[in-house]
Amino acid sequence: MAVGLGPLSTLHPVPGFELGIASAGIKRPGRKDVVVMRCAEGSRIAGVTTTNAFCAAPVLITRERLGGEVRYLLTNTGNANAGTGADGLARARRACARLAELTGVAESAVLPFSTGVIGEPLPVEKIESALQAALDDLKADNWEAAATGIMTTDTLPKGASRQFQHDGVTITVTGISKGAGMIRPNMATMLGYIATDAKVTQGVLQDLVRDAANKSFNRITIDGDTSTNDCCMLIATGQAALAEITEATGELFAKLKQAVFEVFMEVAQAIVRDGEGATKFVTVQVNGGGTHQECLDVAYAVAHSPLIKTALFASDPNWGRILAAVGYAGVAQLDVSKIDVFLGEVCIASKGCRATTYTEEQGAAVMAREEITIRIELGRGTCSETIWTTDLSHEYVKINAEYRT
Repeated sequence: MAVGLGPLSTLHPVPGFELGIASAGIKRPGRKDVVVMRCAEGSRIAGVTTTNAFCAAPVLITRERLGGEVRYLLTNTGNANAGTGADGLARARRACARLAELTGVAESAVLPFSTGVIGEPLPVEKIESALQAALDDLKADNWEAAATGIMTTDTLPKGASRQFQHDGVTITVTGISKGAGMIRPNMATMLGYIATDAKVTQGVLQDLVRDAANKSFNRITIDGDTSTNDCCMLIATGQAALAEITEATGELFAKLKQAVFEVFMEVAQAIVRDGEGATKFVTVQVNGGGTHQECLDVAYAVAHSPLIKTALFASDPNWGRILAAVGYAGVAQLDVSKIDVFLGEVCIASKGCRATTYTEEQGAAVMAREEITIRIELGRGTCSETIWTTDLSHEYVKINAEYRT
């Protein structure tokens, strides 16, 4: 059950960007599992991809082609095309070549993306057979259908949209994402596509997508597993009647950055809210760190602890598990006598010990909520970091035990 995640809000079309969906029957007959996205000529695309050394064939090809002239993005679900070696690369290139042939662009102008089961040969013939239908379906207002088309174990489509005005011109930023399991930075299995009609140089766009991903997709975790296929693309079609953004300064860039960051954050947090089997949306906030990295180390130690995650599922305020995770996070010369821990607004531990004001009833009341904040005050510096995670339920085990059946 998705936590606090309802129907999609309005996803505004982005001038110069179209999406088309079709069924190839990769994993299940009739399922819409191929999505083609078309960018206007002159669009710029920047992106970030998984740090997993076993990255999938489409990730390798996308890395090769980013920065060049890109006109189409091709996504399939149901098959990750990862762990498939040279054959996987050949199959991904073949799918791109067929789409290029149908549209009259260079093969290098097509970026491939895949998500699904690892280690299985990509059924490229099925994908090829669906391409014309996806092209025939291309529409600027197809964001919601595309959000459904890229889903795997997701229970709901994920998307967000923002608009702002500058010099009387409306700028749009719209994005979709998918992911519910195998979620852990870096990148955070997930795919994200965010488009804007602003005109932005390649260097500024690449810095923007990296910064936005670091504060959103790279701050979420469900199960601690970094996927082989993670990709997040930021597309600038340049269709808005405004001057090109050439530097990360000025009012127009500030407005664009805020809109992009908001969309990134919303679609990233939607992945956590729809985490496999999740019943809780959990914010882990660490303050007072000596460095940002040690704050992240503590936050992830808490977020990845199976003992804490199962306690969250059971609504059990077993605060000793939180102290233990903070202690093994690897922070050098950690003075536990300075540490305070809060569940929501309730102080459960003060100066490294159970707070004198704390009662089990207070902790149980917080843990019964669907949305919980765990706040840790380290008392050793001025750095802070926040990440978002879930509990670990019976349903998570069931989904992943039956994933390939």
